[in-house]
Amino acid sequence: MSLLRLALYLLLAGLLAPAAFAQGRDPKQFPELSRTISAQMEATNLNGEYKGVTTNGEIVDGLFPLRSTGIDTKPLISAADTFIATLTDAQKQDTLYPIDNLEWRRWANMSIYKRHGVSFDDMSDAQKTAAWDLLDSALSNKGVTLARDIMHLNETLGELTNNNFVEFGEGKYWLTFMGTPSASEPWGWQLDGHHLIINFFVQGDQIVMTPAFWGSEPAVATGGKYAGTRIMDDEQTKGLALINALDAQQQKAAILFTSKTGNNIMTEAWSDNVVIDYAGAPVAGFNAEQKALLMDVIGLYIGNMEAPLAEDKMKEITAYLDQTHFAWIGETKEDSVFYYRIQSPVLVIEFDHQAPVGLTHMYPRGVPYREHVHSMVRTPNGNDYGKDLLRQHYSNHPH
Repeated sequence: MSLLRLALYLLLAGLLAPAAFAQGRDPKQFPELSRTISAQMEATNLNGEYKGVTTNGEIVDGLFPLRSTGIDTKPLISAADTFIATLTDAQKQDTLYPIDNLEWRRWANMSIYKRHGVSFDDMSDAQKTAAWDLLDSALSNKGVTLARDIMHLNETLGELTNNNFVEFGEGKYWLTFMGTPSASEPWGWQLDGHHLIINFFVQGDQIVMTPAFWGSEPAVATGGKYAGTRIMDDEQTKGLALINALDAQQQKAAILFTSKTGNNIMTEAWSDNVVIDYAGAPVAGFNAEQKALLMDVIGLYIGNMEAPLAEDKMKEITAYLDQTHFAWIGETKEDSVFYYRIQSPVLVIEFDHQAPVGLTHMYPRGVPYREHVHSMVRTPNGNDYGKDLLRQHYSNHPH
């Protein structure tokens, strides 16, 4: 195995911090390192046709019909048009892509990665205002706050790594657009950066906001510019409340392993076609109170979308509630580290306490801890990035 391939493997496994890999390097070398890593990962993982997350390698058809939701998409279109109008010709070259471009799948939760689009670091004040207006049009107040806090904690990570603001920082998040904002034609946008990735697809008045990645290291800023910032407490505590609300038999089914010794999340970058069979406790056997607790946890993630969008998605999730499974890895104490997964034909949610990556100089390598949180939301069976809706659109309206 070459040194570069070994480094790539260790980066993805969380055993080698990007900052450690770059230690001793001139920061000017970061762009070349970024391009090399990106090219290697894309060559390895973007070959082949997109299928989507499945339980057995086969897509369940008919889950996402073209339909009218009644959602008003005019604010989304207006906000997107306003932002695009602020771009210079040079910025447009690297920010605007066709709707079916592979750029959708070129995202990664890595600090060292060659990203396209325009970053907050490179935006003018007017562009930053327009960018946040775009996010405001798509996300709830909770979702916007979480996005800002993740960016702020990436600044904290820079502070905690000897002021490494070449690699980390609150402005290192890039926006790209696929397609042209329209009330009838498919289009969308992507926000991509360390611990924050949002893919937002629009087809008529149907919205798909997956894959979506929310996380941070650290999860709490105890000092620095954004002292007091913390994320995903509810996702953590309500997940614990749910597993502890199950009876002994249900817990036995839900808990795959009582010991959590590494990273367990399965649907991050380069996992668009991952096969994950159902595991854990079947929700069909939950009582009404347990189902309500589960829906409360699901709502924390779906509730990052603007209310009408979230309500439509929750209806879809509810329709398949009795085909949903809840799985757990780790102990169930108040201070435990753990992983959980909620999986149905139309939804995959993962939450994972991870081993240190950026803060390996402060915490033991390879040991999961609560200061490094990853979560993913996916639409399985071929509709991440709205691809099943796009397929049906092309079938009805050949381009």
